[in-house]
Amino acid sequence: MRRKIAYPLATLGMVGSTLVIASPALAHGYVSSPPSRQALCAAGTVTDCGSIQFEPQSVEAPKGSKQCNGGNANFSILNDNSRSWPAKSVGTSTTFNWVLTARHRTASWVYYVDGTEVATFNDNNAIPEATVSHTVDLSKFPGKRTVLAVWNIGDTVNAFYSCIDLNVGGGATSTPTVAPTTAAPTVAPSASPTTAPTSSTTSSAPASSGSAWAPGTSYQTGDVVTFGGASYTCRQSHRSINSWEPSVYTLALWLPL
Repeated sequence: MRRKIAYPLATLGMVGSTLVIASPALAHGYVSSPPSRQALCAAGTVTDCGSIQFEPQSVEAPKGSKQCNGGNANFSILNDNSRSWPAKSVGTSTTFNWVLTARHRTASWVYYVDGTEVATFNDNNAIPEATVSHTVDLSKFPGKRTVLAVWNIGDTVNAFYSCIDLNVGGGATSTPTVAPTTAAPTVAPSASPTTAPTSSTTSSAPASSGSAWAPGTSYQTGDVVTFGGASYTCRQSHRSINSWEPSVYTLALWLPL
Protein backbone atom coordinates (compact mmCIF):
# COMPACT_ATOMS: atom_id res chain seq x y z
CA MET A 1 0.00 0.00 0.00
CA ARG A 2 1.49 3.34 -1.01
CA ARG A 3 1.83 6.23 1.43
CA LYS A 4 0.91 9.55 -0.21
CA ILE A 5 2.81 12.78 0.24
CA ALA A 6 2.54 16.11 -1.54
CA TYR A 7 5.61 17.13 -3.52
CA PRO A 8 6.21 20.55 -5.10
CA LEU A 9 6.07 19.71 -8.77
CA ALA A 10 8.95 20.78 -10.94
CA THR A 11 10.07 17.71 -12.83
CA LEU A 12 10.10 16.43 -16.40
CA GLY A 13 9.29 19.84 -17.79
CA MET A 14 6.35 20.68 -15.48
CA VAL A 15 6.88 23.45 -12.95
CA GLY A 16 4.89 25.36 -10.41
CA SER A 17 2.19 22.96 -9.27
CA THR A 18 1.67 20.27 -6.66
CA LEU A 19 0.78 16.63 -7.04
CA VAL A 20 0.13 13.79 -4.65
CA ILE A 21 2.54 11.01 -5.54
CA ALA A 22 4.12 8.02 -3.88
CA SER A 23 7.23 8.32 -1.79
CA PRO A 24 10.19 6.81 -3.69
CA ALA A 25 11.09 4.76 -0.61
CA LEU A 26 7.72 3.01 -0.77
CA ALA A 27 7.70 2.52 -4.54
CA HIS A 28 8.07 -0.88 -6.15
CA GLY A 29 9.18 -1.69 -9.72
CA TYR A 30 8.64 -1.60 -13.48
CA VAL A 31 10.22 -2.62 -16.79
CA SER A 32 12.74 0.05 -17.71
CA SER A 33 14.07 -1.48 -20.93
CA PRO A 34 12.85 -2.02 -23.53
CA PRO A 35 10.95 1.04 -22.32
CA SER A 36 7.53 0.22 -20.95
CA ARG A 37 4.66 2.64 -21.42
CA GLN A 38 5.25 4.10 -17.97
CA ALA A 39 8.96 4.46 -18.75
CA LEU A 40 8.09 6.43 -21.89
CA CYS A 41 5.86 8.67 -19.82
CA ALA A 42 8.53 9.17 -17.16
CA ALA A 43 11.06 10.14 -19.83
CA GLY A 44 8.70 12.62 -21.45
CA THR A 45 8.80 10.67 -24.72
CA VAL A 46 5.03 10.36 -24.39
CA THR A 47 3.42 13.42 -22.82
CA ASP A 48 0.21 14.18 -20.91
CA CYS A 49 0.35 10.90 -19.01
CA GLY A 50 -0.92 12.14 -15.69
CA SER A 51 0.58 10.94 -12.42
CA ILE A 52 2.24 7.84 -13.89
CA GLN A 53 5.04 10.04 -15.25
CA PHE A 54 6.09 10.74 -11.66
CA GLU A 55 5.73 7.20 -10.28
CA PRO A 56 6.23 4.68 -13.12
CA GLN A 57 7.10 2.00 -10.56
CA SER A 58 3.68 2.12 -8.88
CA VAL A 59 1.36 0.19 -11.22
CA GLU A 60 0.17 -2.16 -8.48
CA ALA A 61 -3.13 -4.05 -8.51
CA PRO A 62 -4.54 -7.47 -7.59
CA LYS A 63 -3.10 -10.45 -9.45
CA GLY A 64 -4.81 -11.83 -12.52
CA SER A 65 -5.32 -8.75 -14.69
CA LYS A 66 -4.44 -8.67 -18.39
CA GLN A 67 -4.56 -4.87 -18.57
CA CYS A 68 -1.56 -2.58 -18.87
CA ASN A 69 -2.66 -0.75 -15.72
CA GLY A 70 -3.55 -3.97 -13.90
CA GLY A 71 -7.02 -2.55 -13.41
CA ASN A 72 -5.65 0.35 -11.33
CA ALA A 73 -7.90 3.27 -12.26
CA ASN A 74 -5.20 5.79 -11.27
CA PHE A 75 -3.18 4.77 -14.33
CA SER A 76 -5.86 4.12 -16.96
CA ILE A 77 -3.82 6.12 -19.49
CA LEU A 78 -1.62 3.04 -19.89
CA ASN A 79 -4.55 1.17 -21.49
CA ASP A 80 -5.11 3.84 -24.14
CA ASN A 81 -3.91 2.28 -27.39
CA SER A 82 -4.96 5.37 -29.35
CA ARG A 83 -1.90 7.23 -28.05
CA SER A 84 0.35 5.52 -30.63
CA TRP A 85 2.92 4.30 -28.10
CA PRO A 86 6.37 4.14 -29.74
CA ALA A 87 7.43 0.53 -30.41
CA LYS A 88 11.04 -0.50 -29.94
CA SER A 89 12.38 -2.67 -32.74
CA VAL A 90 13.88 -5.91 -31.43
CA GLY A 91 14.93 -9.32 -32.70
CA THR A 92 13.02 -12.56 -32.22
CA SER A 93 13.98 -12.70 -28.55
CA THR A 94 14.16 -9.83 -26.10
CA THR A 95 15.64 -9.26 -22.66
CA PHE A 96 13.30 -7.38 -20.35
CA ASN A 97 14.95 -5.45 -17.53
CA TRP A 98 13.09 -4.63 -14.33
CA VAL A 99 14.30 -2.11 -11.76
CA LEU A 100 12.86 -2.73 -8.30
CA THR A 101 12.60 0.12 -5.86
CA ALA A 102 11.23 -2.20 -3.17
CA ARG A 103 12.23 -5.85 -3.31
CA HIS A 104 9.21 -7.97 -2.45
CA ARG A 105 9.20 -11.74 -2.10
CA THR A 106 8.30 -13.00 -5.54
CA ALA A 107 6.05 -15.81 -6.68
CA SER A 108 6.64 -15.45 -10.42
CA TRP A 109 7.24 -13.20 -13.39
CA VAL A 110 4.87 -13.77 -16.31
CA TYR A 111 4.98 -12.38 -19.85
CA TYR A 112 1.99 -12.16 -22.20
CA VAL A 113 1.83 -11.15 -25.86
CA ASP A 114 -1.53 -9.76 -26.86
CA GLY A 115 -3.07 -11.71 -23.98
CA THR A 116 -1.28 -15.03 -24.63
CA GLU A 117 1.12 -16.27 -21.95
CA VAL A 118 4.56 -16.82 -23.52
CA ALA A 119 6.96 -17.15 -20.57
CA THR A 120 6.93 -17.70 -16.81
CA PHE A 121 9.86 -17.42 -14.41
CA ASN A 122 9.25 -18.82 -10.92
CA ASP A 123 11.10 -17.31 -7.94
CA ASN A 124 9.58 -19.58 -5.27
CA ASN A 125 8.98 -16.68 -2.88
CA ALA A 126 12.61 -15.51 -2.93
CA ILE A 127 13.60 -11.86 -2.57
CA PRO A 128 14.96 -10.65 -5.94
CA GLU A 129 17.92 -8.40 -6.62
CA ALA A 130 17.40 -4.68 -7.25
CA THR A 131 17.49 -5.37 -10.99
CA VAL A 132 16.01 -8.44 -12.67
CA SER A 133 16.31 -9.53 -16.32
CA HIS A 134 14.47 -12.18 -18.32
CA THR A 135 15.07 -13.20 -21.93
CA VAL A 136 11.84 -14.16 -23.70
CA ASP A 137 11.43 -15.90 -27.07
CA LEU A 138 9.03 -13.84 -29.18
CA SER A 139 9.63 -15.60 -32.51
CA LYS A 140 5.99 -16.72 -32.76
CA PHE A 141 4.78 -13.13 -32.55
CA PRO A 142 6.37 -11.10 -35.39
CA GLY A 143 5.43 -7.52 -36.09
CA LYS A 144 4.12 -4.85 -33.78
CA ARG A 145 3.07 -6.40 -30.47
CA THR A 146 2.28 -5.35 -26.93
CA VAL A 147 3.96 -7.39 -24.20
CA LEU A 148 2.43 -7.37 -20.73
CA ALA A 149 5.03 -8.12 -18.05
CA VAL A 150 3.66 -9.06 -14.63
CA TRP A 151 5.56 -9.31 -11.34
CA ASN A 152 3.49 -11.49 -9.01
CA ILE A 153 4.32 -10.77 -5.37
CA GLY A 154 4.74 -13.83 -3.15
CA ASP A 155 3.40 -12.53 0.15
CA THR A 156 0.53 -10.25 -0.93
CA VAL A 157 -2.44 -10.55 -3.28
CA ASN A 158 -0.99 -7.91 -5.59
CA ALA A 159 1.17 -7.77 -8.69
CA PHE A 160 2.96 -5.05 -10.66
CA TYR A 161 2.22 -4.48 -14.32
CA SER A 162 4.20 -3.08 -17.26
CA CYS A 163 3.22 -2.98 -20.94
CA ILE A 164 5.98 -2.81 -23.53
CA ASP A 165 5.31 -2.05 -27.20
CA LEU A 166 7.67 -3.82 -29.58
CA ASN A 167 8.28 -4.34 -33.28
CA VAL A 168 9.36 -7.99 -33.13
CA GLY A 169 11.79 -8.98 -35.87
CA GLY A 170 12.29 -5.34 -36.76
CA GLY A 171 15.99 -5.24 -35.91
CA ALA A 172 17.79 -3.56 -33.05
CA THR A 173 16.93 0.08 -33.79
CA SER A 174 14.84 1.74 -31.11
CA THR A 175 12.02 4.08 -32.07
CA PRO A 176 12.08 5.98 -28.76
CA THR A 177 15.55 7.28 -28.01
CA VAL A 178 15.23 8.93 -24.62
CA ALA A 179 13.38 6.41 -22.48
CA PRO A 180 15.08 5.82 -19.11
CA THR A 181 16.84 2.52 -18.49
CA THR A 182 16.26 2.55 -14.76
CA ALA A 183 13.99 3.90 -12.09
CA ALA A 184 14.88 5.35 -8.73
CA PRO A 185 16.53 2.48 -6.82
CA THR A 186 15.86 1.12 -3.37
CA VAL A 187 16.72 3.43 -0.48
CA ALA A 188 15.86 3.36 3.18
CA PRO A 189 12.98 5.67 4.13
CA SER A 190 15.34 7.93 6.02
CA ALA A 191 17.39 8.44 2.85
CA SER A 192 14.41 9.20 0.63
CA PRO A 193 14.20 12.71 -0.82
CA THR A 194 11.56 14.80 0.94
CA THR A 195 11.14 17.38 -1.77
CA ALA A 196 10.65 17.08 -5.47
CA PRO A 197 13.27 18.15 -8.02
CA THR A 198 13.64 21.86 -8.52
CA SER A 199 14.45 21.55 -12.22
CA SER A 200 14.55 18.98 -14.96
CA THR A 201 15.07 18.48 -18.67
CA THR A 202 14.00 16.04 -21.34
CA SER A 203 17.29 16.25 -23.24
CA SER A 204 19.68 13.33 -23.09
CA ALA A 205 23.20 14.68 -23.19
CA PRO A 206 26.06 12.16 -23.25
CA ALA A 207 28.18 11.87 -20.14
CA SER A 208 31.75 13.14 -19.98
CA SER A 209 33.81 10.90 -17.70
CA GLY A 210 35.01 12.71 -14.60
CA SER A 211 32.66 15.64 -15.05
CA ALA A 212 30.20 16.90 -12.49
CA TRP A 213 26.96 14.92 -12.20
CA ALA A 214 24.05 16.61 -13.98
CA PRO A 215 20.39 15.80 -14.65
CA GLY A 216 19.27 15.00 -18.19
CA THR A 217 22.47 13.06 -18.90
CA SER A 218 22.81 9.53 -20.25
CA TYR A 219 25.24 7.66 -17.97
CA GLN A 220 26.67 4.27 -18.85
CA THR A 221 28.04 1.63 -16.51
CA GLY A 222 31.59 2.62 -15.59
CA ASP A 223 31.20 6.37 -16.13
CA VAL A 224 32.78 8.48 -13.39
CA VAL A 225 31.23 11.68 -12.04
CA THR A 226 31.85 14.09 -9.21
CA PHE A 227 29.14 15.29 -6.83
CA GLY A 228 29.35 17.09 -3.52
CA GLY A 229 33.14 16.87 -3.48
CA ALA A 230 33.20 13.08 -3.97
CA SER A 231 33.66 10.83 -7.01
CA TYR A 232 31.31 8.04 -8.06
CA THR A 233 31.26 5.38 -10.75
CA CYS A 234 28.02 4.44 -12.49
CA ARG A 235 26.72 1.00 -11.54
CA GLN A 236 23.67 0.89 -13.86
CA SER A 237 23.14 2.66 -17.17
CA HIS A 238 20.39 5.25 -16.87
CA ARG A 239 19.28 8.73 -17.82
CA SER A 240 19.56 11.04 -14.82
CA ILE A 241 16.94 13.33 -13.35
CA ASN A 242 16.99 15.59 -10.32
CA SER A 243 16.46 13.71 -7.03
CA TRP A 244 18.57 10.75 -8.28
CA GLU A 245 21.86 12.34 -7.23
CA PRO A 246 24.78 9.97 -6.47
CA SER A 247 24.79 10.87 -2.78
CA VAL A 248 21.12 9.85 -2.49
CA TYR A 249 21.15 6.65 -4.53
CA THR A 250 24.61 5.38 -3.68
CA LEU A 251 25.04 1.61 -4.23
CA ALA A 252 22.00 1.28 -6.47
CA LEU A 253 23.03 3.57 -9.33
CA TRP A 254 26.41 4.83 -8.11
CA LEU A 255 29.39 3.47 -6.21
CA PRO A 256 31.66 5.87 -4.30
CA LEU A 257 35.33 5.84 -5.27
